[in-house]
Amino acid sequence: MLFKNILIVCIGNICRSPMAEGLLKQVLSDSGKGHSIVGSAGLGALVGHHPDPYACQLMLAKNIDISGYRANQLNKDLIRKANLILVMESSHKIAIEELEPSAKGKVFRLGHWGNFDIPDPYRQNISAFTTSLNLIERGVSDWLHKL
Repeated sequence: MLFKNILIVCIGNICRSPMAEGLLKQVLSDSGKGHSIVGSAGLGALVGHHPDPYACQLMLAKNIDISGYRANQLNKDLIRKANLILVMESSHKIAIEELEPSAKGKVFRLGHWGNFDIPDPYRQNISAFTTSLNLIERGVSDWLHKL
């Protein structure tokens, strides 16, 4: 395994990144590549908050329980420890590289291989969460083949 510590980042760390973290852990485990530490954090995290109820509901439908997760704030230490940082939007990549210049070269969009951003469903309806989760699944699948 090339990447021992994978960090997934969005803004609040209660919608997209917890869903992506849960999904990536599951597919890595299912594929026998489960030797990585997978975590998530937010650029403007709602620290200590549970994931959004829609995120929990959609993940539970996939037999992945993220309800016990608590949001974490991204910091320089987390950035330095990670071998690979996956973000939801191009702007997140720029923000991380500005916060910690040593991150250059290890920050990629989750949608890198398919050239897409994953929109933030925060405070929207379940269909917005479903759209984001479908893109997260596509991104995770693309990355799985590269890991």
